[in-house]
Order: sequence, then structure tokens, then C-alpha cells
Amino acid sequence: MKKLLFTLSLLFSAFIGMNGLFAQAAVESGAKIEFEKETHDYGTIDQYADGNCEFVFKNTGNEPLVISSAKGSCGCTVPSWPREPIAPGESASIKVKYDTKRVGIIGKSVTLQSNAINSPTKTIRIKGNVVAKPQGGAPVNNSGAPTSN
Repeated sequence: MKKLLFTLSLLFSAFIGMNGLFAQAAVESGAKIEFEKETHDYGTIDQYADGNCEFVFKNTGNEPLVISSAKGSCGCTVPSWPREPIAPGESASIKVKYDTKRVGIIGKSVTLQSNAINSPTKTIRIKGNVVAKPQGGAPVNNSGAPTSN
């Protein structure tokens, strides 16, 4: 009797374990988004410099990836993204333009909404420091105002 109960409990455990594996496989089905980098550092750049950067990503899932929206944290951070589905195994990019007419520290984000099962809401970031160019040789501070000597 003990052997029968032991055998039945082993079979039951194996059955439960197999169902868990099938359930996990079903959950893993879908689009997945993986970025090469999630933060772009402009470093120190000049006022009015090119504020464009690019975030390359790949769909590592097994279904098409659709990015439904991309929103910058303010009006100075403008993203553009592919509107068409990204096939499994394919790469694409999110382009971000930062308005560098503003002097000072950059710390902005872009929030993406997609059908990715690993990250349906994803935030990518930009950072750096925009410095004003001296006009007429007068040194300026981070606010763009001339400094006193």
C-alpha cells in the first residue's frame, strides 16, 4: 500500500510539474523588447548643438512587437518611433531629439507603451549638460549669464 501511494504521489507530482512547464511556455509566448542601451549620455555639449540620439532595440520574442506610443517627459524631448510592427528577430530604433537651446543639466525620459510581455511600459533616458558658448569672449555660467571676475 505504501508503494502504491508513493508511486501515485510521484506521478501526481510529475503531472503538476509538466503542467507548470506548459503554463510557463504559454506565458513566454509574445513580443519582447531588448535595448542596446537604455540611457544616452550627451556628456557636456554646447548650446544649440545637435540634440539627436538613437536607442536601438530588438524584438527577441516570437510575435510581432508593436509600440503604441512614446512620450517625452517634457516638450523639449521629442521621440519618434516605428509605427509598423517589428517582426521577431528584427531591430529598429527610437529617435529622440532634445532641444539644446536650454542651458543646464539634462535629465529627461521617454516612456514607451508596447505589447512586449517583458516590459509593456518601458522608460528610456537622456542625460548630459548643455553649456552656453561665450559671446564676445565673456565667460558664462550654467544659466547662460556672464560671470564676474
